[in-house]
Amino acid sequence: MISYLKGIIAGVQTNNGNRVILTLEVNGIGYDLQVPQRLAQQLPESGGVAQIFTHYQVREEVPLLYGFASPAERDLFRHLLTVSGIGAALAIALLDTLELPDLVQAIIAGNTQILIQAPGVGKKTAERICLELKSKLIEWRKSAGFFVATGGPAPGILEEVQMTLFALGYTAHEVSHALHVVSEDIGLPKDAYVEDWIKQAIAHLSSEQVQ
Repeated sequence: MISYLKGIIAGVQTNNGNRVILTLEVNGIGYDLQVPQRLAQQLPESGGVAQIFTHYQVREEVPLLYGFASPAERDLFRHLLTVSGIGAALAIALLDTLELPDLVQAIIAGNTQILIQAPGVGKKTAERICLELKSKLIEWRKSAGFFVATGGPAPGILEEVQMTLFALGYTAHEVSHALHVVSEDIGLPKDAYVEDWIKQAIAHLSSEQVQ
């Protein structure tokens, strides 16, 4: 119904339940859009101009607008809504936890360990997301026109490496990015020892924090 809105940022606020609401003024009309926290952090200051891609939904007879940084992010949000038991809040939580390529890769690879890092997403929900969306996203990512990285430890090693890094306090995005860098840039073999993956990942993460 509404593909996107381009206008002036009138304000950003966090409502009850940690929902982030962007007010965008378009031709003298203020539109309230619920947006991911990640998008809110990337927006210009109030008075700046932004183009937001939108999803329109009616829930309990109340019209709602959701806003996203790109058509691909909006489309993935819509895919997530088709999964049984996934509502807008969980879909946005997933988009906030991982960047778009990392989230798509996690679903296609069945990487439930990283999906459950999103607030409110349990193991069964993560398994259901992978089961219902894997085949759809394999095709969709081609038409969406973005590359999904394939680097990282072998499946039998991945979970142990991730759990260790999560226990050390790193976020899902940091872990996903670090493992890709260790695989692609450093060239660590997929079947290298768990300890080697952890050591190299921590070294990369530490260097990022110093910069």
